[in-house]
Amino acid sequence: MGQVQPAVTSPPAGRVRPAQRTVTVVVAAVMVALLGAVVTLGALIGGVTLSKLWQAAGLLVIVLVTGAVGIVVAGHQPRNPIGWLLAGEAAFMLLSVAGGSYADLVYRLGHHDLAFAGPLMLVLNQLFSDVLLGFPLVILLFPDGRLPSRRWRPVLWAYLAVTGAAVLAVSAATFGLAIRHDVVLQASGNLASLGRGSTAWAIGVQEAFFITVAAFWLAAIGSQVLSWRRSSGERRQQLKWLASGATACGVLGIWAITTDSAIWEVLILGFAALPLSIGIGILKYRLYEIDRIISRTLAYTIVTGLLVGVYAGLVLLATRVLPLSSPVAVAASTLAVAALFNPVRRRVQGIVDRRFNRARYDADQMVAAFAARLKGAMDLDPVQHDLTRIVRTALEPAHVSVWISQRE
Repeated sequence: MGQVQPAVTSPPAGRVRPAQRTVTVVVAAVMVALLGAVVTLGALIGGVTLSKLWQAAGLLVIVLVTGAVGIVVAGHQPRNPIGWLLAGEAAFMLLSVAGGSYADLVYRLGHHDLAFAGPLMLVLNQLFSDVLLGFPLVILLFPDGRLPSRRWRPVLWAYLAVTGAAVLAVSAATFGLAIRHDVVLQASGNLASLGRGSTAWAIGVQEAFFITVAAFWLAAIGSQVLSWRRSSGERRQQLKWLASGATACGVLGIWAITTDSAIWEVLILGFAALPLSIGIGILKYRLYEIDRIISRTLAYTIVTGLLVGVYAGLVLLATRVLPLSSPVAVAASTLAVAALFNPVRRRVQGIVDRRFNRARYDADQMVAAFAARLKGAMDLDPVQHDLTRIVRTALEPAHVSVWISQRE
């Protein structure tokens, strides 16, 4: 049974043409080849060790998720530029990482026999952070690949002009350093000689680039917030997926960047939440489960916080106030928290559902009320009518049919 929702204007999917399918396959093949080049070049510079592979796992997952979502979206909706943008972002990240490994071989490890491609690879390495310029475009064009209004056209062209000029300027400065053999490449891949002496102006250009990207990113988010206030049905669910992915990306990403803890490799995976949620929103895959995901996430976060606080309080109470030893206090506190888990979870889940998953909460209430009325029902026709009404209200199916067995 499907839900009937207002239609969302989107580029007609139609039948994927052979040429479009070929382009998608070629893009996927290029990404696989670039991934192989990254691994091979990393092995040549001695970078493929267990510890470094673990550190690079987060970036690899982000690239693979972004590329996979881009290829799938491009394959299903070839006229939607979001899929091509995401695939291009992933391919550029792989190309930049491969360029960094190649530049290491030439400029840091002294393999001058590979210097014929050194300047180009050095430029690609320094442009890794410029991959950021595509994600605000993806957010702005979500979900159908079209600008919110014609007023965005001059803003878009100005954004592309400023960021494009900054990319070209930094590329020219980096290439000039390579031609003059003034390359000081650090182990991290940063070009220490960029921004000094004759290229001091490059620092200002990079700052202008990041300020422009940040401003456009905020403007794109503001546009989607306004769209959210005017939306309903499928469009609102799509925007919920976008907002959820952006929130997870922002919170976990900032936490990963600013923390020195041992779990930053796990936290950095939050960056993959944005392209993944965008893909789900565009393809409408399990679209209406976002409310359940939000309510469950909030509920378990609140329950975890409450139980951690209760556990800490019980341990302090038992060890500081009551004459109990630490092992006994810990064991008693653990048992108490375990006993509280299910009651607290049910209570918190009900509160969260009433606020963030209202449809499920209302449906549960209607089904419970129907079950209570059913106990005293004697006539079949009112029960059938009541059942049909409850199903239509709670689930909003395309149609409802009730089959009753006629037994002799």
